[in-house]
Amino acid sequence: MNQEVTEFIEKLKEPWQAQMCHDLRQVVRNAIPDVQERMQYNKPHFLKNKKYAAVISNSKDAVSFTIFNATELELPEGLFDGPPERKTIKIRSGQQIDGGMLAELVKQASSTL
Repeated sequence: MNQEVTEFIEKLKEPWQAQMCHDLRQVVRNAIPDVQERMQYNKPHFLKNKKYAAVISNSKDAVSFTIFNATELELPEGLFDGPPERKTIKIRSGQQIDGGMLAELVKQASSTL
C-alpha cells in the first residue's frame, strides 16, 4: 500500500468520506491483487500494468469512484455517469456501496490492461 494514499485517506475531514475511501481502496485491492497505487492530481489513482484502472476523488459532499477501460462493462442503470471509456459513481453520506459488484466491475475492466 502506498503511504501517500493512506495519509490522504486519514486526513479527510469527514469521517464517512474517510471510511468510504478506505472501503473503495479495498474494493480495488480485492479486484486487482497486484495493483499499483499513487497520488496524482491530489487523488488516489490505481494502476495495473502502468495503466489507469480506477481513481477515488472527494468533494465537499461526495466521494466519486471512477472505473477506467469501462467500454465493455454492463453497468446497472442509473448508477454510473461518464463517457464509455470511464464510468463514475458518486456516493453521498449515508449511501451504501455494493463492494462485491464494484470489485467485479473493476476486475472485468482491468482484465485487458
